Amino acid sequence: MTCVKLQKNLGQFFLIITALTAFFAILFYTDNKYQTPPPYGKSGVINLNTKDLERGNPIFLIDGWLLTDNNVKNKPTYIGEFSNLQRGRLSIPPHGQACYQLTLHYDGIPKTVSVDFPQLSSQYTISLDGVQYANGTGNARITFLLTPSSHILSVKTLSKTGYYSGMYFPPSLSTDKTIQKTGNIQYFAYALAFLLPLTLAAFTVFLWQTEGNLSRWFGLLCICYSVYMFRYFVFLFSMPVAPYWFFVQNLALYCLCFSIIKLTMLASDTEHSYPWIKIVLAALPVALLLLCVLIPVVPTAVFIHGKLMDIYYIFTFCTSVFFAVQGIKTKSWESRFTLAGCVLFGEGLLTNLFFSNQFEPIRFFWQFEWCGLFLVLLFASMMVLRSNRILQENNTLTNHLEEQVKIRTTEVTQLLEERKAFFSDMAHDLKAPVFATQSFITAIRKRGVGVDKELQGYLDQAEAKQWEMARRLQGLSTINELDKIEKKWERISLCGMLTEIYAIYHGEAEVQSIHFSVEPPEHDAFLMSQPEKLNILFENLIYNALKATPENGHITITANTKNNKIFLAVTDNGCGIPQDELPHIFQRFYVGRNNKATGTGLGLYIVHTIVTELGGTIHVQSTVNKGTTFIMEFPQAI
Repeated sequence: MTCVKLQKNLGQFFLIITALTAFFAILFYTDNKYQTPPPYGKSGVINLNTKDLERGNPIFLIDGWLLTDNNVKNKPTYIGEFSNLQRGRLSIPPHGQACYQLTLHYDGIPKTVSVDFPQLSSQYTISLDGVQYANGTGNARITFLLTPSSHILSVKTLSKTGYYSGMYFPPSLSTDKTIQKTGNIQYFAYALAFLLPLTLAAFTVFLWQTEGNLSRWFGLLCICYSVYMFRYFVFLFSMPVAPYWFFVQNLALYCLCFSIIKLTMLASDTEHSYPWIKIVLAALPVALLLLCVLIPVVPTAVFIHGKLMDIYYIFTFCTSVFFAVQGIKTKSWESRFTLAGCVLFGEGLLTNLFFSNQFEPIRFFWQFEWCGLFLVLLFASMMVLRSNRILQENNTLTNHLEEQVKIRTTEVTQLLEERKAFFSDMAHDLKAPVFATQSFITAIRKRGVGVDKELQGYLDQAEAKQWEMARRLQGLSTINELDKIEKKWERISLCGMLTEIYAIYHGEAEVQSIHFSVEPPEHDAFLMSQPEKLNILFENLIYNALKATPENGHITITANTKNNKIFLAVTDNGCGIPQDELPHIFQRFYVGRNNKATGTGLGLYIVHTIVTELGGTIHVQSTVNKGTTFIMEFPQAI
């Protein structure tokens, strides 16, 4: 089974290599300045006619130039043969002045033509027949009337920094329409190649929380590629940084290679297995940047930089392949993408090494730039699939969690129902023996036979404990009755509820000589509740107030509304609650010092439970010997 899978993977990679090789072969013969048909220049002269100017593609002025600099004079050369003025001789400086000259011998009708000079990294001065047409840095284009005669085209350059010097990219000659058409195609191609990775980098910002380092390094890869491709616009618009863009371009390349290795390591889960890789990854770019700085002053720095850059490419390729293979061994599905990315990078590396002086695109990109774009898209596909996979896993986990929560909720609900039933049965079954015990104690007191002071003390203690048990059983019964309330919630009028409360309790208050009053809100409001629970809530609060309030005291229930909230307050001027007891009064079975004889410790606990079930809150304000106020807040029903 493993052999079959390996053969399948190898077949896929072979298919990628074949398709990419075929694609580059097509580009080599259809989008390559060095493969265009005649005319070709020779010995400083290029012969042109009307038909040459009327064909669909421009004429590329590659061959036949005569070069003059500090070391040679009128040396025949072709554009792109050497990247700088050293021309392979390490002992001479790579920078300085140079003059390229080509005679345009035209035999045809007069025609207005343009010559486009791409990516002149040196300072230039362009002249025709001794008349200066353009100067500056970056791209240049001159337009003139080509008449039947010989015209001397001269390009003078002055370079001080950078890897390239002189004129390295072939100029093109044709009608302005043809030049503009070709330039527009390349402009939009580079704009797409610049903006697409930036868009993907922006997209990865949203993945940082889920994807972590993988998304960050993919974002860096996209940014580095966009920065590298931006060089086209730097020279196209002759930006002031054009002479120094070489440093930025190379830094982007170094970081791009670094990102490829990091992505491969992360995808194969081997990031922490080989710490020495990080040292090499940091050392090589630093050495390359140092060489970039030394190029203007050290003649051999150009050659060393070029060779070291090739080594860095090869190191990136070999290291990425190694980690991709490690990932396949550990069954990391992302490693199939990273290995395919290694194939793309390796293909670009080979074309860059063996066809650097034989290919320059007419309309689109260099082979290495195509590989970079494919690499970005490949890793983007991996990130999308990885994100989808994480989302699917999250959905599966969520569904599983929901099922588990549902099962546990059912189990807990069943357990609570069983516990409620148990307490209900227990409260019911214990009532008989508790009250029977009281009957026995009463009978012993009535007969009085053999009851001395010591036995009387024991009987008093037993009776007190019996009454405490009876009160607690009564509290449990109340809680059980509260749980049995299952009626639907109703929309209850606040004014109507206060009127009903007054009707129920003002009589009992008058019997105790206590003034009882209610103060409804200015405008009626409504709350959602079960009426029985509200009755139990106010019953506990009002009876507590009646017990705490002396004769001629007063109890007031006030209500008002604010910001879609209902505020209810029960206030008395009774004995109050000590400050040290306030934090505990809503706890189950807590009885204050003043209620030891009659309290169950469940009344205020029930009040707090009901208020919470209704979605409200309750707090208390109290001062000893001055009174107590319970303030409740509920959401107002619409």
